[in-house]
Amino acid sequence: MTGTTETAAPLIFLIAGEPSGDQLGARLMAELKAETQGRVRFAGVGGERMQAEGLQSLFPMSDLSVMGLAEVLPHLAKILRRMRQTVAAARAARPDAVVTIDSPSFSLRVMRKLAGIGCPRIHYVAPQVWAWKPWRARTMAGYLDHLLALLPFEPPIFEQHGLATSFVGHPVVETAGRTFDADGFRRAHTIPQQAPVICLLPGSRKSEVKRLLPVFEETVVRLADRLPDLHVVLPTVAGVARRVRRATRAWPVPVTVVTGAENRYAAFAAAHAAIAASGTVAVELAVAQVPAVIAYRVNRVTAFLARRLIRVRYVSLPNLVMDRAIQPEMLQQDCTPGKLADALQPLLDDTERRAAYVSACQEAARALGAFGEPPSRKAARIVLREVGEHGQGGDHHNQIRSPASGAGV
Repeated sequence: MTGTTETAAPLIFLIAGEPSGDQLGARLMAELKAETQGRVRFAGVGGERMQAEGLQSLFPMSDLSVMGLAEVLPHLAKILRRMRQTVAAARAARPDAVVTIDSPSFSLRVMRKLAGIGCPRIHYVAPQVWAWKPWRARTMAGYLDHLLALLPFEPPIFEQHGLATSFVGHPVVETAGRTFDADGFRRAHTIPQQAPVICLLPGSRKSEVKRLLPVFEETVVRLADRLPDLHVVLPTVAGVARRVRRATRAWPVPVTVVTGAENRYAAFAAAHAAIAASGTVAVELAVAQVPAVIAYRVNRVTAFLARRLIRVRYVSLPNLVMDRAIQPEMLQQDCTPGKLADALQPLLDDTERRAAYVSACQEAARALGAFGEPPSRKAARIVLREVGEHGQGGDHHNQIRSPASGAGV
């Protein structure tokens, strides 16, 4: 038996271990409430956003938000204790579904330990087995009931091993695809309406900023010779904003440093082009249809290992999805001021090339789930469908009905 009866609201046990997962979890919770007209309960682990949606977290999510082997080791005992606590709480709650969100090192270990729990085990965000460790797809099929994927090419990879997998779309399309006030952003930051604007995104980690910002500065110097009245906008995060402001204070062009999601996307709307560190921002820029060059540098040892472990042609997700280089990639030895400036210039000057870029971005955005049903809503409906199907075929007696569809989901 599980925790619901014919009249009780279904209980969803959610686990998120880092801020990006907390954001995904909060959106999922909001959609679950909308789909059931509020007739749903939550338990598990999450951060501030999930707590704002009604989750009482078992413990602070920050206990799990540790990245890197060197950083994890001092916290290993606590993480293992939190894992045991999470597993025990999930079993005691007797939920209608367990949904883990990203953080595979923690989440998937918890799922393995929840064998025989008697409800669907669903993981949200497929691990990048197509990039490295492909054997994980086979092992995951042994302890998951459903996988929610962000990328359209992921389902067949897992389904060939018998794991039901659904493409829901990339979460970025829910925010970056909105309309933002470019003119208002320029006025707020005293940027002339006709000035060419380049958006620079050197990453959110101190190591990335330290490695890439000097290269971006030299690139700006070269572009300023070709673009009179050039203005740079640099969206960043609170953790490195002070460092970025200090480093750009003496640049030879005006630099506007902003933080926060609204300012970030408004900066994209105001920008003519961008240079960005590899990461989720490549998707954000593609969805916002900003011509961009993707840049990255790591130390030589990391680069040496990556070349032998990673099995993909591109680092940019839009390029991977389209299987062609929509966004020019300047990595390692190609990440130089001269090559970055030369790659960006045609996206500013050549109207045909710029138009082709924007068209390709629209295609990539559509492939990633833009212009349709929001990914979080798709995910919520799949979770409810899994709960409903398990209830009809197992110990559950309630069939969850979606007001959007008017039928069991």
